[in-house]
Amino acid sequence: MTDTVSYSLHDGVAVITIDSPPVNAVDQVLRAGLKKVLLELRGQSAVKAIVLGCAGKTFVAGADIKEFDTGIAEPGYHEVLRLIEDSAVPVVAAVHGTALGAGTEIALACHYRVAQESARFGLPELSLGIIPGAGGTQRLPRVVPLELALDMMLSGKPLPAGKAKDAGLVDAVLEGEIVPAAIAYARELVRRGAGPRRTREQAVKGAAQASELFAAKRAQVAKTMRNRLAPLALIDALQAAAELDFDAGLKVESTLSAQLEQATEAKALRHLFYAEREVRKIPGLPREIAARPVARVGIVGSGTMGGGIAMCCVNAGLPVTLVDATQQNLDRGLATIRKNYQRSVERGSLRPEQMEQRIALITPSLDFAALADADLIIEAVFENMALKKEIFAKLDAVAKPGAILGTNTSTLDIDAIAAVTQRAPDVIGLHFFSPANVMQLLEIVQASRTAPDVLVTAMELAKRIKKTGVVAKVCYGFIGNRMMDPYGREAERCLLEGATPAEVDGALEQWGMAMGILAVYDMAGVDIGHLTRLERAHLLPKDPSFYRPSALLNQRGWIGQKAGRGYYRYDGAERKRTPDPEVIAMLAEEAQRLNIPQRHPDAREIQERCLYAMINEGALLLEEGIALRASDIDVVYTAGYGFPRYRGGPMFYADTLGLKVVYDRIVEFQKTLDPQYWQAAPLLKKLALSGSSFAQWQAEQTR
Repeated sequence: MTDTVSYSLHDGVAVITIDSPPVNAVDQVLRAGLKKVLLELRGQSAVKAIVLGCAGKTFVAGADIKEFDTGIAEPGYHEVLRLIEDSAVPVVAAVHGTALGAGTEIALACHYRVAQESARFGLPELSLGIIPGAGGTQRLPRVVPLELALDMMLSGKPLPAGKAKDAGLVDAVLEGEIVPAAIAYARELVRRGAGPRRTREQAVKGAAQASELFAAKRAQVAKTMRNRLAPLALIDALQAAAELDFDAGLKVESTLSAQLEQATEAKALRHLFYAEREVRKIPGLPREIAARPVARVGIVGSGTMGGGIAMCCVNAGLPVTLVDATQQNLDRGLATIRKNYQRSVERGSLRPEQMEQRIALITPSLDFAALADADLIIEAVFENMALKKEIFAKLDAVAKPGAILGTNTSTLDIDAIAAVTQRAPDVIGLHFFSPANVMQLLEIVQASRTAPDVLVTAMELAKRIKKTGVVAKVCYGFIGNRMMDPYGREAERCLLEGATPAEVDGALEQWGMAMGILAVYDMAGVDIGHLTRLERAHLLPKDPSFYRPSALLNQRGWIGQKAGRGYYRYDGAERKRTPDPEVIAMLAEEAQRLNIPQRHPDAREIQERCLYAMINEGALLLEEGIALRASDIDVVYTAGYGFPRYRGGPMFYADTLGLKVVYDRIVEFQKTLDPQYWQAAPLLKKLALSGSSFAQWQAEQTR
């Protein structure tokens, strides 16, 4: 077995090699190995320089995040990094792949840094609700300008080697294999008599302008990272770097880091880190089942969804046959695809030749027969059961044996769609989110007869096109839209009780939602939701006020942004949402007609009603087996519905509140509002009264 950390001697240069697949993440074993090797090398007079590199495809790409829950065992990060920095001979970090988090912190503790051109450096700790806690906040601003250091840590975006060199983080970008090149670089340092260059002994770059910078960044964070602890703590740590000596600043960093690691924000983000990996584990699915090969994809419908799905596929190198009913539709769809790619070219994230290569992978057609050689066909037309059944009957006739038929429906019964074919085991739901080429989530809906290898293929497709695939079973709306219904219901009922659209959305956005639900309806089209409800009118309560606001808007043609008005007005070139007095007056008049008391719910009540209704529906989904895990629901909502990641998702958030708190409030709403809407899910009631949680329930289900 290969040692996690080993060293070899090369004519005066010791090469330390970290070998801990798959990404050389720092854990206790790796730290102990580094300490052992560094102490062994300390007494060897023949060693004139040290090169620190990594085996495998990458440099150190992070830390073992389990230690944030279990505690960091000795030796700690600071002890090991201080051993590197205290070396009496120059230490050169040889970086390839990605140096992320602890990887960049290790590189910063080295005296010199060289990298392959393809290497990248990043400190993405904020994505886990923490700050760089191994000296990163103190060392980085001593090698790059303070503002760049702060921006790197606030954004978490990796810095390419070339830009890192320009900034001072990298000393040289070298060609060829990085370790041999780094050995040559180290020998040149020795020849020149260049000794250790300790980062901690350098001055912070830009400290004189620090106070103005920190004031501006705090104001920015208050707007763009509302409700979060870690970004403000990060600024505090950088301020300590600018104002204190290194060791004092390091103590501030350590104190802040320890506090953040145990805060709810960090626990929520760690929860999602694990949950996003757990979604690929499907209970009862044998490991030996292999995915079907997918070499070509067919897509029916070239509108917003179909075009976006086509982009997802060709971005992954999958050829696409795009079918629509008219040439006009195809031309419009292809023009939109080109326009989307052109934006990427203008931003510099895509080269013109790459755009042309991807567009060339799309073959437009008006003939369903063109789909005969597709391994996977995805229907992406609007939500109408009759139309989808008609299309699936056609697909059944032209698709080759073994081809998978996917529907992009967001709400409809996939079993009913599959029933019109002679190949129900080949049918699956593939619910992309708009814009499909941007949104991370893919709801994979397993119908009652979906074959296991079709499900595996869908999961592999999600990975291939860089989506987060979450499995759901068949019901109205699956996971996301099923829970969106009671969430939106309470928002609309708050309107009839006297709250304005701006007050409802403002309360939700203040709490952390990326966009208030009424603004979401306007963006998606008020008519879309209204037509969907008409499709399932038999399932809705008979109460005439149920979803009344959106029905009234639909009657007037005020169907959202595309019409210039919906719950809000959208005037001017920017189409910025502004309150609409006519809508407010219309809602008040309707409430009077329906004899709905004007309670004027405040922000807290709006938040509780919308969120607790969502959580309660999530509990029903778990009971019914529609969602496999509570954490799957959290992934769906944070990946596809703008739920703030720092709150961990609706089910995790409920656990942080305490399920008894949620249950008691639902019981109160049952008494004070409308009992037909406020009935606690049996699972929620059971867990609340027993002092349990969704996390504990999930753990028990998997034993």
